Amino acid sequence: MALAWLLAATSLVFAVLGPEPTTRLFLGTATAFLLALAAYGTFVRPKLTADDTGLTVRTVTGRRHLPWHQVKVKLVHTRRLGREVATLELDWQQGDDEQLFVLTPMDLGADPRDVADVLHALRP
Repeated sequence: MALAWLLAATSLVFAVLGPEPTTRLFLGTATAFLLALAAYGTFVRPKLTADDTGLTVRTVTGRRHLPWHQVKVKLVHTRRLGREVATLELDWQQGDDEQLFVLTPMDLGADPRDVADVLHALRP
């Protein structure tokens, strides 16, 4: 995330010092996008924490606690652009409410295979 903050700062400097209004507008838009990306990566992580009571998933709208008995943890392998990508799926269901959380290696900060092994070991 440090790279996103650095790129946002650099883009802001060039947007302020840009010679033409069109350049300033383009770089200002890029700066806003990079700032949003850096803030998301900084403030919404870690996306997943686990304890004895269950899992807690952190999203843009807040935290969601998922008790162990209401969530299914599944490792999914998808082939994209000639390479295999592993994601961790958390399928939560409580009565009629249900939600699917798909976590990528970037969301987890680790290989989803390793995270799935740890979660299966923690599950009572």
